[in-house]
Amino acid sequence: MTEHAVVIVGGGPTGLMLAGELALAGVDVAVVERRPDQNVTGSRAGGLHSRTIEVFDQRGIADRFLLEGKVAQVAGFAWIRLDISDFPTRHNYGLALWQKDIERILAGWVGELEVPIYRGREATGFAQDESGVGVELSEGPSLRAEYLVGCDGGRSLIRKAAGIEFPGWDPTTSHLIAEVEVAEEPEWGVRRDALGIHGLSRLEDGEKVRILVTEPHLGRTGKPTQGDLSEALIAVYGTDFGVHSPASISRFTDMARQAASYRNGRVLLAGDAAHVHYPVGGQGLNIGVQDAVNLGWKLARVVGKTSPESLLDTYHAERHPVAARVLRDTMAQVALLRTDDRTDALREIVSDLLGMEEPRKRIAAMMSGLDVRYDFGEGHPLIGRRMPDLDLVAPNGPLRVFTLLHDARPLLLNFGEPGGLDMAPWADRVRSLDAGYAGTWELPAIGAVVAPTAVLIRPDGYVAWVGDGTSAGLHDALTTWFGPPAAA
Repeated sequence: MTEHAVVIVGGGPTGLMLAGELALAGVDVAVVERRPDQNVTGSRAGGLHSRTIEVFDQRGIADRFLLEGKVAQVAGFAWIRLDISDFPTRHNYGLALWQKDIERILAGWVGELEVPIYRGREATGFAQDESGVGVELSEGPSLRAEYLVGCDGGRSLIRKAAGIEFPGWDPTTSHLIAEVEVAEEPEWGVRRDALGIHGLSRLEDGEKVRILVTEPHLGRTGKPTQGDLSEALIAVYGTDFGVHSPASISRFTDMARQAASYRNGRVLLAGDAAHVHYPVGGQGLNIGVQDAVNLGWKLARVVGKTSPESLLDTYHAERHPVAARVLRDTMAQVALLRTDDRTDALREIVSDLLGMEEPRKRIAAMMSGLDVRYDFGEGHPLIGRRMPDLDLVAPNGPLRVFTLLHDARPLLLNFGEPGGLDMAPWADRVRSLDAGYAGTWELPAIGAVVAPTAVLIRPDGYVAWVGDGTSAGLHDALTTWFGPPAAA
């Protein structure tokens, strides 16, 4: 039996991001991945939203993605494009980049952090007790960990074995997505009809065709075949265009489900294992990565014995409402994508509304992930929201806030009297810096806010405390998030 502090099942974007977060904190973490390598077949998620790019920037790896992707305004609601180029963020755009490339880049980063990945193996079950979790694998010796995290997708074995319910809504539409070759010139572009949405486009290699087609019947399960694809194409186009040599064929629906709890004892869930929904709006991969960044530093502190185990309860409390909102907005978008006359009329009205300034900013901030606010109680608008990436004036020269978060440590920024905040009992866990900032403090969809005299920033980039010229509440916030003060 091989032992690790944390075992992650699933080496997709969520699992890789979580592994990186834990490794930055010095945690002995390992990943179990059923694929023999990092290759992803077929067309999956195709982009990063603004907040996810910010998250990567907080870790100093955003440029790796920006070098390979295509910057574009990708935020949208039911295919109604939403421009965020006027949002107060360095990354007021999205990034077109296929999941296979996102995973490859993340895997490279995790490799640099020397995280072991058990490839070509599947978790077949686990048993947890008071001190840890034993994980059985399809091949090789079993693993033992203090905590187990299921990042193993919508059909998560870890979620099922943990007995965590997965309530939600059954599908109303089903699609096939494929990469194939064709014998006939197809009908290029997107078609919307009474059955649903369909589209054909040529892949970058100039040979294969990417197909999206709505199936004429619901309820089919199992791995789809070329015959299923042909049947669906004929139902829509009257021909299958002579499809052959499929590189990949997969099925997805608008089923919307969410784990009733993101934690059962020493077992936690993240990404698609915790929530599934229709891919419209491209939020799935993005909120999975953000799940990982929320969970990683908390799990590291519990494993490191600097915070109580109850800190893990805040993971569900904060991230469950985020995914619940995504399920709601994707169901609304599916409704707006229907093709009858009444829905078209409603869609026109919604499009008009989203052309107005305030509705555009509100919905675009939601879709891009820039408006997330964790409920830390009343107070300054910054509390519970992402910290802006300000250009600071520091004693040793100019600094960006996100640069100070590269090592995933918490940060106390003091804009008032130098040395005016006492946090010595937490100095071993929290970095502090006296700095200045002369610009306006702005938040997406909210606008300018009153400049604080100090902010306490968690490793995930969210503001846990705001100073008003005094240190009132600072020690309570430090204790809540980073453990009790060190003994004198």
